[in-house]
Order: sequence, then structure tokens, then C-alpha cells
Amino acid sequence: MAEGIRIILNAHPSHRIEPAGPPEVRLLARAVNELAEHGETLTRDLETRVVQAKSSVEQEKNRLAALMSELSQGVLVCNRDGRVLLYNERARQVLGAAAHPRNGNAAALVGLGRSIFAIMDRSLLAHALESVRARLEKQEAEPNTQFVITTRAGQLVRVRMAPVLAAASPPARGTAPNPSRRPSPDESGEAGRIVQATPDAPASARTAMSGFVMTLEDITRAFELDSTRDMLLQSLTEGSRAALANIRAAVETLARYPDCEPVHRDRFIQIIGDEVRKLSHTLDQTTAEHADSLKTRWPLEEILGVDIIAAARRRIESRLGLSTQTEALDDSLWLRADSYTLVQALAYLAGRLREEYGVGELRFGLARHARIAELDLIWSGPVLSQQILHDWELDPMSVGGEDGPLTLSDVAERHAAELVFIAEPERRRALFRLLLPVANPVSPPFVAPIRYGENRPEFYDFDLFRQAGQTPELDQVPLADLTYTVFDTETTGLDPTAGDEIIAIGAVRIVNNRLLWYETFEQLIDPGRPIAAMSQTIHGISHDMLRGQPTIDRVLPRFHEYCDDTVLVAHNAAFDMRFLQLKEARTGIRFTQPVLDTLLLSQVLHPSQESHALEAIAERLGVAVVARHTALGDALLTAEVFLRMIPLLGVHGIRTLGDARQAAERIYDRVKY
Repeated sequence: MAEGIRIILNAHPSHRIEPAGPPEVRLLARAVNELAEHGETLTRDLETRVVQAKSSVEQEKNRLAALMSELSQGVLVCNRDGRVLLYNERARQVLGAAAHPRNGNAAALVGLGRSIFAIMDRSLLAHALESVRARLEKQEAEPNTQFVITTRAGQLVRVRMAPVLAAASPPARGTAPNPSRRPSPDESGEAGRIVQATPDAPASARTAMSGFVMTLEDITRAFELDSTRDMLLQSLTEGSRAALANIRAAVETLARYPDCEPVHRDRFIQIIGDEVRKLSHTLDQTTAEHADSLKTRWPLEEILGVDIIAAARRRIESRLGLSTQTEALDDSLWLRADSYTLVQALAYLAGRLREEYGVGELRFGLARHARIAELDLIWSGPVLSQQILHDWELDPMSVGGEDGPLTLSDVAERHAAELVFIAEPERRRALFRLLLPVANPVSPPFVAPIRYGENRPEFYDFDLFRQAGQTPELDQVPLADLTYTVFDTETTGLDPTAGDEIIAIGAVRIVNNRLLWYETFEQLIDPGRPIAAMSQTIHGISHDMLRGQPTIDRVLPRFHEYCDDTVLVAHNAAFDMRFLQLKEARTGIRFTQPVLDTLLLSQVLHPSQESHALEAIAERLGVAVVARHTALGDALLTAEVFLRMIPLLGVHGIRTLGDARQAAERIYDRVKY
């Protein structure tokens, strides 16, 4: 009876206790059921009122969701640790893994709670965030930046980043809390309040970042057109030289010898006609094939030269340990630059000077000469030669142990710049001078920093700003705050040591105590062996369904990436994990995450119950059983069951991951697989 009361109280309000035993106990059971019925009625009435009160908010949410889905640009919002809080489908398409050619399924790299640093280059993002913070500290009106990344599929994506500012006043009245989230103990005080910066707040409050928003634009096609147009112009230029030379020679000969014999005159006229027709044909053909090609360059942003120098100084001092100073700087000079590669180039030069010539201090200068900006990297001591600089220009740049594919020559070409070495023996110093075109600043499209309390959208989870994340103290993290991958497998048989193989994997993610129905993993697998007849009657997967599907060697790396930085959950997890472990030597893939088993946890919660099968647990906890014996269907059912278990585990004093693992281990020997 006690177990039944706990189920009613914490997991399944519609559960009722079957009266049994002496008359007094049966009478008590009926009274408990009446009390449960009364409580459920009150709860339904309260839920009805809440739904009515939220109807307008729900309409606004749906409008915003529709707007997000229609945007041609991808949108990502991350907290300050780089965890994804919001994204739209376009962002997932741009940044997602390449789909399988047969079924189009792909492991969703973009997902709530996932780290953006696993998707984009960490050093590039760190540089962009550093630029945004520097602009915030200068209290610029538009502290935004942009850069270009290359995706795994080889696409070029322009990224625009703007800060999400920390707040400094209580949230706007009427903002609904997330009902699925349990507040942390410190949220009753200042540490847990989301506040909005006010004009009279301290500068640190007005410039503190709690996250950032990025818009993503696929520019691959435009860049391909640029490259095609460049090659086209080059081919037209080079291909026309011979024809024009022939025409010119024929015309000059006719002009020089007007009285030449008719046979020779006709021959020269024929040459002119043939060459003109060839040129005309070539122009017509290229015009038809490349009419929509436009010539552009690698996307650059307008930035103050002093900001480039400030970023370079920070990198050189932090990565290389060199002292840096400045000389005369023209703080009004704007450049059109890819700030990341330009800073990387300056840091690379500094590193070579330190390693090969023992230079310990560098100075920066910036001046304008007509339409050219002169950015100087100055040092005292050893003098180089132009040949040494030429050799350095051809080596791939490496800074602080980080290698990059670009060379100094690539960076100079990208910026239409020139790098020269200048020796000043009378001043006992030398310098590298980077000659860059001066830019006329044009204000970028305004992207207002997002502040909380202003039309806050609710179809995503801002509570992830306080997400626990992956830490060495993972066992101390509350169960409701962890990120989970709940998975299931279907197999050719029940004995992995006898050669049975996985034929399907299904999985779903739980983030911040929410089941993410739209972030699933589902993949059939060609096992390369027959399926046992008994197994086929259970899961219904035939040989024909598996023909042409990828093998386990190709699927496991994608599934491992899908599970990254999460706790694994399965029902009868030892069975599924054994199949995965036997593939470690063959695939090199190891699943080392913590694992929770709903079969063991059910015995912890309800030791007196006869059955701990997944269907029986679902019935006890009020979870509808649908789509059983498919990998994804069982994973979804297990996930719903696990979410119902979390509050029940709390009643038993099992609140953290470590508590759950220890409780399961204590009864492990009682479970027979």
C-alpha cells in the first residue's frame, strides 16, 4: 500500500490501490482512493485554469515558432558556456551532419544542451567572443561581429554574432516559469535571479554577457560563383591573347602592304574572320553558361585598425608570453579584414621572432598613407632579410601549438595586402609592415542585444543558462539537471558472444528534465548475418528491410557523437551495452559515459512488485505503451518511464547521479538478465 500511495503522490495520480487484506486495511485503501480522486479532480480544475490563462501566451509562442521556422537564416542562441538554448530548423540543416545517402537520417549535432564548441572551431569562436566582449567594454552601440566557418560538408557559412546581456532587475511580471524545472537551492536569493540591466546600473552589469546569439547564412553557392567567375575571366584573358595577336598581326600587315597580291590579302582577311568568329563563339558560350556569376571576395568585415592591434596584443601576450607595447596609432583608421586570420598572422610572426631570434618585446604602429594603412610589427635587435620573410610566407601558420591550413601569403592575398620587411639600423630596430587598403566604414545591419523580460519566447529552455554541464563532480549533479541519451537496440538474436549483431538503434535525448521528441536517432543496420526467426517475430525487421543499410562500423561513430556529453539510459542496459562493448576493438568506439538502468531503478523503487518488465513499469506509472519492439519506440517509452521515476527516486533520497548509481549497484546481483 505504501508503494501505491507513493506512485499516486509522485508519478501517476490516476493510479488506485486494490483493496485487500483485513476489513480495516480495505477501508483504509478505499479512503486513500477517495482522497486521490478528490486530489486529482482539484488538479484537473487547476490545470484547466492554467491552460485558459496561458492561451494567449501559447498563441504568441506559436507565432514565434512559425516565424523562426520560416526564416531563411539559421538562428542559434547559446549560454556563456556555449550550450545551445535555441535553434531553428535552418540552423540544424546548415550545421548538421551529412545525411545517409539512402534514408537521409543524420545524427543531430545541433540540439538543446549540446556544446557549440563541438560544432564550430573553438579558437575561432573564442576570438569572436573576445571581440564582442572588447566592444562591450568600450560600450559600443552595436557590439557585434561576424566571421566565416567551413562545415564538415565543406559549406561556407557566414556567422553574425551578437551578445545576450545579463540582466539587472527582476523578470517582467507575467513571465511564466518552466513547470518542468526544479529551482536550485540558491535561487531564492540573488544568485538565482534573472535581472535586466538599467541605464544607471554599474558598467559591469551593463556589459556582462550571459550568452550570445548567432545567425547563420550559407554562402557556399555565392562563393562558388565567385570562383567560377574568376576562372572564367582568367580563361577569357589568356585564351584571347593568341587570337588578338593573330588579328593584330594580320591588320598591321595589310596596313603596311596595301598593294600586296590579292591571294595574300584574302588570306589575311580570312585569318581575321576566323579569329573573330572564334572569339564571338567563346563569348556567346561563356555568357550563356555563366550569366549569373558575380565576382566577389572572401567575406570581410569593417573593423577599426586599433581593434585588430588590441586583439593581436591579447593573443601574443596570452599564447606566447611576449611583452607588447604601442607607438603612434591612428585610432580613426578603418580596415576591411578577416580579423581572425589577420590576428593569427601577426601572432605567427611574433612566434617566429621569439623562437628563432629570441625577441622578447614587440611594438605596434598604425598609420595612414593616402589610401593605404601601414600596420607595423616592430622589434629591437636582430635584422632579417626579405628572403627569410619570403620563406615564412610560404609556411603554414602555427601559433602556440595550434596549426592552421593558411599561410601568410594566403592571408595577404585574401586582404589584397602586401607584407614587407624594413630595417632601420639608425634606430637599431626592424619591422614587418603590412600594407592594407583603407576601408570606408559602413554601419552593419543592427542586431539588437537580447535582454530578458522583453517578449521572452517560451518554446525553448532558457533554464539551461544554469545547466550543470559536464564536470568532474558529475555524480553530485541532481538527476533533474543532467542531460541523457535514452536508447534501445534491436538484434539478430539474444547472444552477442555467439555472433548476434545489432540491426537497429533508436535513441532520444532528455535535456533539463524534458523529453526532446524532435531530437531522435533512428538507424537500421546491415548485420551481415541471418536474423533468428524468434527475434524477427518480436521486432518485425526482415532481411529485405536491412538490404543496403549501413554497417555497424559506419553507424556507431554517428551514434557515439549523438551521445556525446550525456548520461546513457536503457532498460536492461547490460544487454545493450554488451553489444556495444564487443564492437570496441573493431570500430575503436568506446561508450564510457555513466549508465542508468530503468530495470534496476524499478527494483529500487518497487521491490514488492512482481514484474519489472518495461510494459509493467509503464502501466504502474501511467505511461501509454505504443510502438513497442522498435528501437526508437522502446527508447521513447523508456525515456517517459525514466522521467516519471525521477521524482519517485527523490522521495527515496536518491537525488543525484551518484545516488542512483549506488542504489542500482546494491541490487545488481538480484537482477537476472
